[in-house]
Amino acid sequence: MKIGTPKETLKGENRVAMTPDSALQLQKLGHDCVIEAGAGVAAGFGDDAYRAVGVEVVKTATALWKAADIIAKVRPPSDTEIGWLTRDKTLISFFWPAQNQALLEFCRTRGASAIAMDMVPRISRAQKMDALSSMANIAGYRAVIEAGSNFGRFFTAQVTAAGKVPPAKVLVVGAGVAGLAAIGAATSLGAIAYAFDVRSEVAEQIESMGAEFVFLDFEDQAQDGAAACGYAAPSSPEFRQKQLEKFRELAPQMDIVITTALIPGRDAPKLWLKDMTEAMKPGSVVVDLAAERGGNCDLTVPGEKVVTKNGVTIIGYTDFPSRMASQSSTFYSANIRHMLAELTPAKDGVIVHNMEDDVIRGATVIHRGEITFPPPPPKVQAIAAQKPREKAKELTPEEKRTHEIAAFKAQTRQQFTLLAAGGSAILLAGLFAPASFMQHLIVFVLSVFVGFQVIWNVSHALHTPLMAVTNAVSSIIILGALLQIGSGSWLVLLLAAASVLMAGINIFGGFMVTRRMLAMFQKS
Repeated sequence: MKIGTPKETLKGENRVAMTPDSALQLQKLGHDCVIEAGAGVAAGFGDDAYRAVGVEVVKTATALWKAADIIAKVRPPSDTEIGWLTRDKTLISFFWPAQNQALLEFCRTRGASAIAMDMVPRISRAQKMDALSSMANIAGYRAVIEAGSNFGRFFTAQVTAAGKVPPAKVLVVGAGVAGLAAIGAATSLGAIAYAFDVRSEVAEQIESMGAEFVFLDFEDQAQDGAAACGYAAPSSPEFRQKQLEKFRELAPQMDIVITTALIPGRDAPKLWLKDMTEAMKPGSVVVDLAAERGGNCDLTVPGEKVVTKNGVTIIGYTDFPSRMASQSSTFYSANIRHMLAELTPAKDGVIVHNMEDDVIRGATVIHRGEITFPPPPPKVQAIAAQKPREKAKELTPEEKRTHEIAAFKAQTRQQFTLLAAGGSAILLAGLFAPASFMQHLIVFVLSVFVGFQVIWNVSHALHTPLMAVTNAVSSIIILGALLQIGSGSWLVLLLAAASVLMAGINIFGGFMVTRRMLAMFQKS
């Protein structure tokens, strides 16, 4: 098959669905690649880079759509592009079928097949094809960068001669891929991050990234969960009311708010209302990553940046991934490549559109002129609901004392048993061994005991540097071994030589480890 990628026609769209690297991988699947001239220039991939890897470069979009069997692009097709679809072609792109019923019907009349990259099911096997996640990852990171460029202070706390600057407080609404990426970027810049999500199972993920999970005082936990597709499910009116109350409480404290909440097949829910924006401090920033689907903020203007009367900046850009076009194109083209790998199981250039495959079926919205949207629900939930953890029972002071006494007695019995066994072994050896041997044995046993007690009580964080230096104690072994080298016994001579070798490795190795550790803390 011939895979073709046209130049995106939407104004401001800088991404491209095929990069030179992805083209190489597609050719290994047995496909030929063709691209429209200039399609990758905005993302930093010139035509010569494509020609260098064997990609055919055609001058016009008409020629590309005519030559290619499979069209891979970023945005949904325009009216003109739909006119170039024929029954023998397959379109792979973002499609948004729930919001574009007219587009879905129009493509059906052309008799073609269409795979929506925004409909890839969120299951483990499909992660490599999940274009929504890869683009959301970039959007979440970029949202923090945009917020920082419009925020008048540092993210991290600063103590300078000119005064003290408190850290910025960032609230992330929605802890999906974009939300977690935003949390990671905000905390790495030194901000104090808070995050809210209707799915309690993501609380652990939020806290592991250094943010504080915002809990609601809401008893009906049945509302708190993910839909089968891995996204948040719509909330009940009661839950939404509690949610808005919490946001109103947080609004005056937050410097930056990043909203990422989306529900598949619906407009973005309104979560940051006008009164919350009015309660924020002048100079605060709201970044609405759901602007393309209507926005989570009441005052969001899709595609624009606005400043309210009280000085709050609201960013409603709809092209966050496109603002990092090179990275976005690399990720998206990899998603396309993996999808085509699923469609080419034999790697022989022959497309097998297996509608029994969960991933292919879930992403296919039109197949051979028949609308197949919506797909059946996935068989496996993206995030399994976690069982509530049982709270550990708090012990009374009497119970704690009883446990401590029992543990002390058990430890004492173990120590006496070991001492009795060791003493018996030494006494048994003393009945047959000469006095000189017993003197050395007793010194050895005491040394082992003292050494164990000393090292055991050292903090784990100090083990490596401390042991690296104290390995010099091995010099005592070397001295003893050198004294024995002059022995007339070949066995003693062999053991002494081996002792010198191993102790020498121990000493030099220890100091090499120490030097490498110290070098980690030295400025280059």
